[in-house]
Amino acid sequence: MSSRPLALVIGATGSIGGAVAAALLGQGWRVRGLNRSSSRPDRPDLRGVEWFTGDAMKPADILTAAEGAQIIFQGANPPGYANWAKLQPGMMESCIAAAKVTGARIVLPGNVYNYGPDAWPRVTEASPQNPKTRKGAIRVALETRLAEASSIGVRSLVVRAGDFFGPDSGSSWLTEGWVAKGKPLKTVTLPGPAHAVHTWAYLPDFAQSIARLISMEADLPTVAVFNHGGHQMTGLALAQALDRVAGRKLARRNLPWFAFSVAAPFVEMVREMLEMRYLWDVDLLLENAKLVATLGEEPHTPLDEALRTTLIGQGCLSPTLLNAA
Repeated sequence: MSSRPLALVIGATGSIGGAVAAALLGQGWRVRGLNRSSSRPDRPDLRGVEWFTGDAMKPADILTAAEGAQIIFQGANPPGYANWAKLQPGMMESCIAAAKVTGARIVLPGNVYNYGPDAWPRVTEASPQNPKTRKGAIRVALETRLAEASSIGVRSLVVRAGDFFGPDSGSSWLTEGWVAKGKPLKTVTLPGPAHAVHTWAYLPDFAQSIARLISMEADLPTVAVFNHGGHQMTGLALAQALDRVAGRKLARRNLPWFAFSVAAPFVEMVREMLEMRYLWDVDLLLENAKLVATLGEEPHTPLDEALRTTLIGQGCLSPTLLNAA
């Protein structure tokens, strides 16, 4: 039997789950990946994952997969915001049931959906959570349920971040909204005012923050919450960074939200994206002082390097630029 600690990563074939699995493997953990499909990602950094085919909605599947695990990372996220209200609570209950039996700590990647105007613009772990959106209410309910589970001995860790991007990300605002995934970098589309400050998380950095906290989980409180600050910048600053990475000034345009409004009644993903439009219109920054005090620093890749690596991985830039950088 291996003496290395074991983490069960639910959603290891996805963007955040895959990044966390890779980070844990790099720290010497055994990683067991739960995935409904028998297909596996062709990623060198995940070749050490022990795969288990199962359904995160079925408590028995998670319990079986979590046998011997010290960590249950819940990174499964229905794509395109589809059916959050039904699927997310069910998956959380499955995780809690497994954690109660195994003694594992549940780790959940959080976001800024939890917050409303009374928490803006600078959000700490203690900021009030009074969201004005349906998805925000779902996120608050998930975290509340997780905290309540401490009464039955379930430990938890929530690490919040802004919009994520990375070379192995699936659907993200950077490559689905700002630029066109899989196409040469020509145009930048701004979804909001150029002066509004937005919080972004480069996935490898975010995953390192989570993995480092996991490595010291025995010293964390029963219910632990941290903010990952990431990259915080205006839309203009991001557009200028994309110019630098491209090596030329890119064309700019504004996102046609009116077209989204027209399509919303017929396309679920567009409707769900429209609900979160406000995030591009206001300043919203995650304060990471607690994370820095705990880890000594926050993992932080320089912006241009992070963007270049992401856009090459997403098929927007030539791989030769990575060698030339």
